[in-house]
Amino acid sequence: MQAIVIERLDGPDAAVVRDVPEPGHHHHRAGGVRVVVEVRAVGLSVIDVLQSRGRYQYGTPTPYVLGSEIAGVVVEADPASGFAVGDRVGSIVFWGGMAERAVVAPDYTAKLPDDMSFVQGAAVYLNYSTAWFALHRSGVRPGGTVLVHGAAGGVGTALLDLADAFGVRAIAVVSSDDKAELARRAGADEVIRSDGPWKDDVLRLTDGHGVDAVLDPVGGDRFTDSLRALRTGGMLVVIGFAGGSIPEVRVNRLLLRNLSVTGISMDTMDAEYPGTLRMVRDAVQDLMAAGRIHPVVGRVFPFVEAAEAMRLIESRDALGKVVVTGP
Repeated sequence: MQAIVIERLDGPDAAVVRDVPEPGHHHHRAGGVRVVVEVRAVGLSVIDVLQSRGRYQYGTPTPYVLGSEIAGVVVEADPASGFAVGDRVGSIVFWGGMAERAVVAPDYTAKLPDDMSFVQGAAVYLNYSTAWFALHRSGVRPGGTVLVHGAAGGVGTALLDLADAFGVRAIAVVSSDDKAELARRAGADEVIRSDGPWKDDVLRLTDGHGVDAVLDPVGGDRFTDSLRALRTGGMLVVIGFAGGSIPEVRVNRLLLRNLSVTGISMDTMDAEYPGTLRMVRDAVQDLMAAGRIHPVVGRVFPFVEAAEAMRLIESRDALGKVVVTGP
């Protein structure tokens, strides 16, 4: 079968079309349960770029098949999986997705509604499971306010979309006019610019109190001002470091204003508290079924242009989710 293979850890330029064997195994996170999906679309993210450069914490040796998230049709399923042949699904696979067929893990796989396209389906699970878990961990209550960094990216737009389901007001931080427009379409109640006095803007929009939670997939040098933008007793949720650098915090800032900082990692939480992954999966699936998830797809590339899709993500010019159609 055809696949896009990363042959060396040189980034997007290492992505090439190759013939590879069909998967004869189960997914490495499936606990021995085998589910095979015919791939119709592949969602790419910063995970794919980092992994192609050997910088992702859950990476795999080369050569490997590119593609961290897929949508498609189940063509083989163990009875214990909870899936059946013909099911339309979306799944996080971490790698191995950009091929004619891929194996998936049930805990990382959700059924897609019939009215959702495969391109949209490839933009759901990774972003929305991350966004749902971040909002859940933030402890923000209905009527509260959250600040979303990187609000025009895949996770950012998912956070804005889910804010309504959680009953919270969302303030989006973006870096351009195009991203501001996209954030508003994704559900932002207010939009502010990262190249302006955004911390002061947050305080102005919250009558000087600050937000209940900051949801941050960017990191970098805005971290300290994110703490300053929190109200007393607020929480900063660390989602990732798309900005490149990992910030440090002076803990006296937490002490003086009763602030909290938490990270999110569903895998490690599930290891300590089994059932976490299925809780998140079921929540996302229920929201899809209720029509409350509206994934933002910025660009769709043909299969043979997978490397170009990765370059777009690496440039940080991508809006919403970047999707590649199947072979």
